[in-house]
Amino acid sequence: MKKTLIAAVLAAPFATAAVAESAPYILNESHSQVLFTYDHAGFSTTFGMFSGFGGDIMYDAEDPSNSTVSVTFPAESMITGWDARSQHFLQSGDFFNLGDFPDVTFASTRIEVTGDSTANIIGDLTLNGVTKEITLDAVLNAATAEYPFPPYQGRAAIGVDATATLNRSDYNLGQFAPFIPEEVPLTISIEAVAAE
Repeated sequence: MKKTLIAAVLAAPFATAAVAESAPYILNESHSQVLFTYDHAGFSTTFGMFSGFGGDIMYDAEDPSNSTVSVTFPAESMITGWDARSQHFLQSGDFFNLGDFPDVTFASTRIEVTGDSTANIIGDLTLNGVTKEITLDAVLNAATAEYPFPPYQGRAAIGVDATATLNRSDYNLGQFAPFIPEEVPLTISIEAVAAE
């Protein structure tokens, strides 16, 4: 998703302190991730993650609803904590078709500010060759004029968390339902810094 998400969650009280006008931001790859969980036939909850991806944000501090976000990352970057499970998801043919559809992308189409530090980020998610509209329920964690850590030290920065729920079958990933539920919750957390 040239990663994703969150360009516009900042409401005026936070935004004016961080930036004065529309400006390009990039994701901090070392602190941007998408976590997914699923129930395994009622026995356990299993976790997976995509991490280390970049993305582009145009953030409009005066009117966050005019902001945009675009993210792309390779599906094969999935981390599940167990190589055999990762290989099953990615290489067996039961789930992903990496040969034809290697990337996951998200591109916002509109942003609806819902509160002082919250917004719905609506956009097109392309996964496994299927494009569907999803809504990210996003909240601002932090906004600062000077990020404290290298290599981005001194730049304006924002941090945002978001949640969404995907239906696996919508993306041709519905194998083994109902033992594995159709709905998979996502938790997204990103940091973005002003582009140079």
